[in-house]
Amino acid sequence: MSFFYEKILGGKNGTAHLLILAAVILIIFPLFLDAFRLNLVGKYLTYAFAAVSLVLLWGYGGTLSLGQGIFFGLGGYGMAMFLKLEASSPENTTIQSTPGIPDFMDWNQLTELPWFWEPFTSFTFTIIAILTLPALFAYIIGAAMFKRRVGGVYFAIITQVIAVILTVLIVGQQGLTGGINGITDLRTLNGWDITSDSAKYIFYFINAGLLLGVIVVSRLILNSKFGHLLLAIRDKEDRVRFSGYDVGNFKIFIFCFAALISAIGGAMFTLQVGFMSPSFVGIVPSIEMVIFAAVGGRMSLIGAVYGTLLINFGKTTFSESFPELWLFLMGGLFIAVVMFFPNGLAGIWNDYSHHITNRLGFVKTGYNKIKQTLVPQKIQDSSH
Repeated sequence: MSFFYEKILGGKNGTAHLLILAAVILIIFPLFLDAFRLNLVGKYLTYAFAAVSLVLLWGYGGTLSLGQGIFFGLGGYGMAMFLKLEASSPENTTIQSTPGIPDFMDWNQLTELPWFWEPFTSFTFTIIAILTLPALFAYIIGAAMFKRRVGGVYFAIITQVIAVILTVLIVGQQGLTGGINGITDLRTLNGWDITSDSAKYIFYFINAGLLLGVIVVSRLILNSKFGHLLLAIRDKEDRVRFSGYDVGNFKIFIFCFAALISAIGGAMFTLQVGFMSPSFVGIVPSIEMVIFAAVGGRMSLIGAVYGTLLINFGKTTFSESFPELWLFLMGGLFIAVVMFFPNGLAGIWNDYSHHITNRLGFVKTGYNKIKQTLVPQKIQDSSH
């Protein structure tokens, strides 16, 4: 019990913060938001998976990736492929030249399903692929980079370049991937209508539950010996290496785990929103994910969620009123946070929450003194 409380929930403060977050996303939002707005928040929470992964990779691991959109997109495309194949049954595609294949393949004059699409007819295979393929791709990148001690700004640039290459590849292979339009018109999941309001509510709660579960598992990792060594690598990499540890393997593991988390977010995005496109794979979404983590606090798992919600609420509000200024506002916010609040929202809370606590303590003390003064007088009055 003590292990669960300290290592997984994070002790008194960690448990309180986790319960508050759970109350906000599981109770407050569903109670006060309509189906459309709640689905919008659900989309924001899918981005929070990538932000949490960057807290592990960047905040604790000291490795900045500008390509988390790669893994977010891989997870999203994996789920989209399964849903698109279900929507492209011969019965639903009788008007096509080649029934039984996705519409964009028929438009590009393909006459049979490509071999790498065929396994995605199985939902079980799809789930396994979403969890393993992004992690495997991350392993290949990580082994190629970290074993050669490539890190810092060089690693950030390389991940950014890979994001560009993957985006160009997806857009260029229109007949296989849907091209610039992505994979759209996703309607059912194993025969269940995913476009209904009831389905969106269910997906919202699944999404929120998975996010809370990812935070709990991440805390377990960070509170373990591995987590302590990860911090040591971030601060004194050479010292850890000279102590006999293989630093490259530690970095590869956390990079793969971060990729896995991002892929889960991408898969839930497809279910929550109903499509997937290459616009979520490239540089812009990857940089936005870094901003989410930085604003929330790159050393705070829960702060990353709040940062994601804050930025996306602002994006929705300001882009509707000032569409031409939103990118400048987001850039200015990122610069301001880095310059004046390097630990983000979580750092502000840690720095100033004691003032609130002291204030509440002062009010409570004053109330107790007044109560002690009034109670004897009441007793004396009642005796008469």
